[in-house]
Amino acid sequence: MSDTAPKADLVDVELKTGHVIIQLRPDLAPLAAERIRTLAAEGFYDNTPFHRVIHGFMAQGGDPTGTGTSGSHLPDLKAEFSRTAKFERGTVGMARTMNPDSANSQFFIMFEPSPHLDGQYTIVGQVIEGMEHIDQVKRGAGQSGVVQDPDRIISMRPVAS
Repeated sequence: MSDTAPKADLVDVELKTGHVIIQLRPDLAPLAAERIRTLAAEGFYDNTPFHRVIHGFMAQGGDPTGTGTSGSHLPDLKAEFSRTAKFERGTVGMARTMNPDSANSQFFIMFEPSPHLDGQYTIVGQVIEGMEHIDQVKRGAGQSGVVQDPDRIISMRPVAS
C-alpha cells in the first residue's frame, strides 16, 4: 500500500479473487472522489456487478441495477476533466452519458491505456494494489461488453484510518 496516500483517500474493493486498493484523487476530482468515498461508506457498491467489461479496454461497475442506466440517490456531478492526468492501466474514471455532467455512481477501471478518453472523462482514482484481480473480472461479449452472469463487488469500503 502507498505510504504517501492519506488513508482517507484509499478504498478497499473486495472481489472473489482478492482485494483491490484504489487511491482516490481529490486533487484531480474532489467532487467525484467524495462521491465514491461517501457511497462506499454507505455500502452502496456491495454486491453490484461489473456489468460492462471489454477485453483490452475496461471494467465498468457501480450500477445497482446492473443495466448501466442507473445510479445512486445523489444528484449527478459536474465534469472534472484533467488536462494532465491520463487514462493508463489501472486508472479509475467516472462513467457518464453523452452529457459531460452526468457522472453519478458508476466507474470504470482501465485494463490498458486509452488516450482517446483523456480530457473527456473524470479521473477519480488509480488502482495501487490488486490490479491482477481486476484482470480476472469476467469479460462481456461484443463491442458493448455486456456481461451475462457478471462478477460482483463483494464489498467496497473506505480504508479505516
